[in-house]
Amino acid sequence: MNKSWYDEKPVHFGFSIGFNSMDFRITPNQDYYVVDSLYPEVALLSPGINIQIVIDYHPADYWDLRFLPGVSFGQRKLNYYNSAVIYDEKQIVESSFLEFPLLLKYKGSRLNNVRPYLVGGLNFRHDLAGRKEYDDDKDVYLRLKRSDLYYEIGAGLDFYLPYFKLAIEIKMSNGLRDVLVREPAPGYPQYVNAIGKLKSQIWVIAFHFE
Repeated sequence: MNKSWYDEKPVHFGFSIGFNSMDFRITPNQDYYVVDSLYPEVALLSPGINIQIVIDYHPADYWDLRFLPGVSFGQRKLNYYNSAVIYDEKQIVESSFLEFPLLLKYKGSRLNNVRPYLVGGLNFRHDLAGRKEYDDDKDVYLRLKRSDLYYEIGAGLDFYLPYFKLAIEIKMSNGLRDVLVREPAPGYPQYVNAIGKLKSQIWVIAFHFE
């Protein structure tokens, strides 16, 4: 078994690189759908990237408290359907998040150089790509609120290597707010009116080096 002196310190540090897939949980506006037959749906999931610093506090054998400030980049694509036919061009919503997750990690027993764990907590994200006004040069007729609070749950495996620990983690992150700005773009109210609620969802696979 490789030594894990870095894992037994009260506080240790590291960094994380990951890949995300940003999604929306959409509640269509049923009243608008009945009248205008317009239905919104996420068309395609696109890969994004996460970069974070790892700050790990170790209060007990099986528990860690983790703070992972960082940035993430990605985009989401929406289609609007009218009688099963694409209504218009995809709406591409880009996001550049500053994120501040505070997570509790519960670790199982170590098996040679592998240790499974569960993780959960809250993550505050602020979208630097959020716009106060619509851009006339871009055919994007949706705006999102810039800040949201997410709850996160996930699982992973710690691999104890000779000089550091590598963790592979998969995590689901669900936003708690309706992030859609209710002010429609001039001349294009249908893009906002077709949506009842718009909540953010992000899937992340991360590689932690500690």
